[in-house]
Amino acid sequence: MPDDAAAPYDYARSLERVRAGDQQTARELVERLYPVVIRIIRAHLPRRVQEEDLAQEVFMKMFSRIDQYQGTMPLPHWVSRIAVTTCIDHLRAQKRRPEFRWADLSESEADMLDRVLVSDQAAADAGDTLAAGELVRKLLDQLNPSDRMVIQLLDLAQKSVAEISELTGWGKTLIKVRAFRARRKLHKLFLELKQKERS
Repeated sequence: MPDDAAAPYDYARSLERVRAGDQQTARELVERLYPVVIRIIRAHLPRRVQEEDLAQEVFMKMFSRIDQYQGTMPLPHWVSRIAVTTCIDHLRAQKRRPEFRWADLSESEADMLDRVLVSDQAAADAGDTLAAGELVRKLLDQLNPSDRMVIQLLDLAQKSVAEISELTGWGKTLIKVRAFRARRKLHKLFLELKQKERS
């Protein structure tokens, strides 16, 4: 295997060429960063938005802001932040889903939701958490976009606080406060569902 095959991609050199108007290098840069961007979009895809359209929007923002990139963080991290904020912006632009009721849930969904949201977060079984993902997303749709994003990253994607900080640019304390607040809101929504069923 040639030595240059294992060499890391030279983002700095590519940026110089892109800034000089090299379209071929711009296409190569998109190809290089596409897996990072599409992974973020698929994890946080707003409803009714095609993933390719959102990816294109992320890259348009990247190129329109390329002169703002200072090199203080690796380029893929900078582009990841653009992808996350683009997803948040799309979530903000959407109307919330119509409210759903406890009666809309099957018995197994209700039991699973009860286990995931009421049990101690640290003690929650990982399998239950993953299995209840779609159901929990119904409740997540009731949260504001930033709270929804932090719960998706922390609890569903199992990212660490440090990883979320790097990905979003939010401080670690802000992430912890946001997660605490979001979990309380989810719990409140959950209790309201149960209360409506009783009344």
